[in-house]
Amino acid sequence: MIWDKFIYFALASIVFWCVAAVFLYFAKKKTATHFLVGAGLIVFFSFIVLLWCENGYPPFRTVGETRLWYSLFLIIVGYIIWLHWGYKWILSYSVMVASVFVIINLLKPEIHSSGLIPALQSFWFVPHVIVYILSYALMGAAVIAAFVALVAGEKKDVELTPLIDNLVNTGMGLLLMGILMGAVWAKEAWGDYWTWDLKEVWAFITALTYLIYIHLRRMNCNRKISFFVIIIAFVMLMITWLGVSYLPSAGQSIHTY
Repeated sequence: MIWDKFIYFALASIVFWCVAAVFLYFAKKKTATHFLVGAGLIVFFSFIVLLWCENGYPPFRTVGETRLWYSLFLIIVGYIIWLHWGYKWILSYSVMVASVFVIINLLKPEIHSSGLIPALQSFWFVPHVIVYILSYALMGAAVIAAFVALVAGEKKDVELTPLIDNLVNTGMGLLLMGILMGAVWAKEAWGDYWTWDLKEVWAFITALTYLIYIHLRRMNCNRKISFFVIIIAFVMLMITWLGVSYLPSAGQSIHTY
């Protein structure tokens, strides 16, 4: 099974990304950083493609599979932010967080080769999960930036605010797209757009919390308060994605496969 070889892909990717983060700070030319980040992404994505081919369906079904995509997207988001805004630390933090999720998958894979249940055999399966995980990656970068802004002081606070706003606004758009796609999919699979399922409730709470941040920014409220809201919102997001399955009533959720 390809999963037995994940450790080789994972360790190679982590080494590439970590060395890239070191070169980012100490190498005069950034060519090596570009090469190492790209090499790590290619190696990691190669495993996802091989897993896809072996399973016979897109690897979005389990929490472990979504962690693979989250690690991939988080590195891509951190890399793009570094290219566009020049923030070295965001790429470094992205490498660190992505590596943590890769290590979690090594210790607790939660990846299975069983086929898809009928409800998952839908056109909406792939786009629904992709926009969600991409949104999670953007929100992950936003919470890192918000934490740095809170710790570093007012000068950094002002400097990072446009970046945080862009990340949250884009992430919120993708999050709402994911909810709408999920509603259409639910109508096809179960006959209702919205059933207040446990996962749906937490997705609603998460979106509402990020919406509060957007409104606070529109009202020009204290930035530090807004950044604390981002941290709370990200905690809600993690509960929606990873924590719901551990709640006592999780077994009754239609999102338990």
